[in-house]
Amino acid sequence: MSLQLNTVLLLSGGWVQALQLLAALSLLILLHEFGHFFFARLFKTRVEKFYLFFDFLFPFPGLLNFALFKKKKGDTEYGLGWFPLGGYVKISGMVDESMDKDQMAQPPQPWEYRSKKAYQRLLIMLGGIIMNILVAIAIYIAIFGIWGEQYLPVQNMTYGISADSLAKSVGFKDGDKIIRVGNKNVERFNDVMKEFIFQQANRFEVERDGQPVTINIPEGTIGSIIKSRKKGGFLSVRTPFLVGDIGKGSAAEKIGLKADDSILSLNNEPTQFFDQFEAAKQKYKGQEVTLNVVRNNQLITINGTLPANGVFGFRPNIEPERYFALETIKYGMGASIAKGFSTTVETFGSYFEQFKFLFTSKEIKASESLGGIVSFGQMFPTEFSWQTFLHLTAFVSIILAFMNLLPIPGLDGGYVIFLLFELISGKKVSDKVMEKATTVGLVLLLALMLYANGLDIFRLFK
Repeated sequence: MSLQLNTVLLLSGGWVQALQLLAALSLLILLHEFGHFFFARLFKTRVEKFYLFFDFLFPFPGLLNFALFKKKKGDTEYGLGWFPLGGYVKISGMVDESMDKDQMAQPPQPWEYRSKKAYQRLLIMLGGIIMNILVAIAIYIAIFGIWGEQYLPVQNMTYGISADSLAKSVGFKDGDKIIRVGNKNVERFNDVMKEFIFQQANRFEVERDGQPVTINIPEGTIGSIIKSRKKGGFLSVRTPFLVGDIGKGSAAEKIGLKADDSILSLNNEPTQFFDQFEAAKQKYKGQEVTLNVVRNNQLITINGTLPANGVFGFRPNIEPERYFALETIKYGMGASIAKGFSTTVETFGSYFEQFKFLFTSKEIKASESLGGIVSFGQMFPTEFSWQTFLHLTAFVSIILAFMNLLPIPGLDGGYVIFLLFELISGKKVSDKVMEKATTVGLVLLLALMLYANGLDIFRLFK
C-alpha cells in the first residue's frame, strides 16, 4: 500500500512539475517570438506566421504540417502548433527554419527582411533575446518588490550541515559548521556549493566539536556530485523535523503516527535530525521498530513494522524559519528595480560560468551534465509556489536568452554573427551561404536535442 501511495505522490508531483514547465515555456516562447515580431513590425517588415510551438516536425518544415489552431489577421497567420519544443515567426524574405526557397528565389520586395538595412535586421534578430532579458528583469523586480529577499546566513546554521555519503567519504561529518570555502568567507548557505564548484575551491574549513578542521576535497569530487544529479545532496542544512502530512493507508498511519509528532529515536537510535532518521530507516527496513515520540509535549512510545522499502509514508515538515534566524531584506520600488537589473546581470554571468565550466572542467563529462525537457521540468518543485515559479521562470528566460545568443546558424546568435560581419565589412552574406549554414545549424540543433533528451530518458530508466 505504501508503494502505491508513493507512486501516486510521484505522479501527482510530476504533473505539477510538467504543468509549471509548460506554462513557463509557453509564456517565454510567446514573448521571445513577440520580440522578433515587434522589431519586424517597427521596421515595416511583413510577418507571415506567428506560432507557439511548431506546426511541423522540427527541423523538417515539409513534414507533418498541421496546426491545432490558426487564424489569419492582416498579413499574419497566428497559430498553435502541435510540436511543443519551441515556436517561431516567419518573416518575409528571410532564410529561417521554414526554408522557404521559393520565396527567396523571387526579387526582393520592400516589405521583406532582406530589403531592410543591416542594423534593422540586427535588431529584428536580437528582438527575442532582448525580450527574454526584459522579462527576467521585470519578474525579478516583481519578486523583490512583493516578497523581498530571504536567505539563511551560514553563521546562523545552529546544527551545522548534513553530509551525504559522498560528502562523508571526502571528510565531512554531520554537524560540521562551515567557516570558509577556499579562501573565502561565504555569507549565504546557498552560495556555498556555487563557490565550491564554479570557483573550484577544493578546501573547506569547518568547525567540528568546537575545533577548526580543514577538509581538502580530492580531485573528481565535483564530477561525482554532478553525476549524481541529486537535489540538496552533498551538503545540506541540518535541521530537526516534525511529521507532516501522512498518506492514507501508509505504514505511518497504521502504526499511529500523527501530524506534528517529533520522533526522538528509532530503536533507541537518536533521530532528532532528519539525516539521522533517514539513516536509521535504511538500517531497519522490514523490521519491528520502536519509536519514541513527543506528542503535545508528552513522550509516548509507538511500536510497528517498517516496510521492506523503508518508507513510512509521511511528508517531513522541515521549516528553516522554525529553527533558524533567516535574513530578510525588504525593497522599495526604486531598490527593487535596481535589484531586478543587478540580479539579471549576475544570473546571466553565473549561467555563462556554468556553461564555460561544462567545457573547461576536467572533472565532468557532457553526458553527466546535459539534460533535455525532463531535466528542465525537474527544476520545478512538486508543490506549486508563486514565488518559486516566478524565480524559475526568470531563470529559464535568461537561459533562453543565453542559448539563443550562441553563434550557431539556425539560432538568433548565428544570424547575429553574419549581420555583425556585414556591418563591419560592408559585405552582405549571400542567401545561398545563409541557406547552407542554416541547414547545417538545424541539423546540429536536432542532434543536440535528440542527444540531450535521450540522456534524460536513459536516466529515467536507469
